[in-house]
Amino acid sequence: MRKVWFVFPILLLFYFNLQGQDGYGTAVGVRLGVPLSASIKHFINDRHAVEAYVGTRGNNQYRATNLSGAYLVHNPINELEGLTWYYGGGASVFFWKWRDSFLNPENFGTTNFGIQGYIGLDYQFSQAPISLTVDWVPTYFISGFGSGLGGGYGAFAVRYILR
Repeated sequence: MRKVWFVFPILLLFYFNLQGQDGYGTAVGVRLGVPLSASIKHFINDRHAVEAYVGTRGNNQYRATNLSGAYLVHNPINELEGLTWYYGGGASVFFWKWRDSFLNPENFGTTNFGIQGYIGLDYQFSQAPISLTVDWVPTYFISGFGSGLGGGYGAFAVRYILR
């Protein structure tokens, strides 16, 4: 699964056309939050973007790896050039694996699917090819471990603007 961290963003980079309208077209980077992720974001026009990321979270008892995708609508904040607020929706799949525990002496895992909402801020520096975002991503898990609403997802992201 670790190979996905490197292959997935590269494949997405070649899949997307690297030209946007206004602002930036495609950016790659990291989402520093829950889950910690590698991310690619591509604007399909000046206000609409798609984002895909692969991430991980866990501790010494469990590990979860996720694949997520979102459609985001950006709206400019006119008082500050380069700043937009955005909202959107997406989906995610989480692959959970537990290590030995007192509940079950064997390793076991499960998969669950989530529907995600997004709300956040995106800032593009005018003099550097860097984008910063902060968002909240409430996720409703529809199957598997932890079914129900998970409100603790979101991240601060730093991305390098390719074009």
